[in-house]
Amino acid sequence: MSDAAHIRQRQATSADGQKRDLTYPPLPEALTVPVYDNHTHLEIEDGEGLDHREHLDRASSVGIRGVVQVGNDVATSRWSAEIAAREPRVLAAVALHPNEAPRLAAAGTLDESIAVIDELAGRPRVRAVGETGLDWFRVDEAAEFGLDEQAARRAQHESFEAHIEIAKRHGLALQIHDRNAHDDVVETLKRVGAPEMTVFHCFSGDTALARVCADNGWYMSFAGTVTFKNAEPLREALRQAPRNLIMVETDAPFLTPTPHRGRPNSPYLIPLTLRSMAETIGTDVSMLAAQITSTTELVYGTWESEPPLIDE
Repeated sequence: MSDAAHIRQRQATSADGQKRDLTYPPLPEALTVPVYDNHTHLEIEDGEGLDHREHLDRASSVGIRGVVQVGNDVATSRWSAEIAAREPRVLAAVALHPNEAPRLAAAGTLDESIAVIDELAGRPRVRAVGETGLDWFRVDEAAEFGLDEQAARRAQHESFEAHIEIAKRHGLALQIHDRNAHDDVVETLKRVGAPEMTVFHCFSGDTALARVCADNGWYMSFAGTVTFKNAEPLREALRQAPRNLIMVETDAPFLTPTPHRGRPNSPYLIPLTLRSMAETIGTDVSMLAAQITSTTELVYGTWESEPPLIDE
């Protein structure tokens, strides 16, 4: 591939139409014990438009050892797999986002797109299938593709179950997108059979879902939302979660942690979320970092194998 440019761009305004502060926050204090960002989207241009190397260099300078770069559709999944093949600080996850499924089903290309994800999942530095799952928050938007809500839900279920099978067939972790769909996601995982390594990306549940995850050995990955002032139920879920099932992520460029909420996010801001998590559960930051690093490598394997040389 040619030098990797951004292939998506985030809007310069917030959901309520207000203009966002597009400057990246300053570097936080570096971590003593390094960790990984297990879910980020470096293909999305935001703010000052840092390229993936600049994001990774900043992250390395504050103790972020590596990232999992996550695809949301065929194009971004290809981008993720190709970056991971060239960059030793990157592993990849590939999938069709739940909100992609209705659009693809309406176009008659859902099966074809799932087949591409299956092929990408076989590449050496692709270590997860995701983000996939169910999203009932925007399911009514499928009307613009000519699908009613019931048909849109069917398409999401079909895609989710296909991704679960891909993860199991390739022996990969599964990264779940679960928005306003906790019960249906859990039901699907239990009915179809969850992969051994199942991760709830940007965990958004309460203590009840945390207990379900704990009972089933499913991992909970916390993003900058856990630092938000109105997120006390999420912090209570974090307190409930077993330490060996906790991970940390940015979901960059979204969900920037306090005190920089609304500005562009980046893997180098992980220390802010990690320190907040340590304070919430009453533990030492370095001890939590060591636990999360061990857990992350258990789920995805190590980042240490050098990518093969790729002809430009």
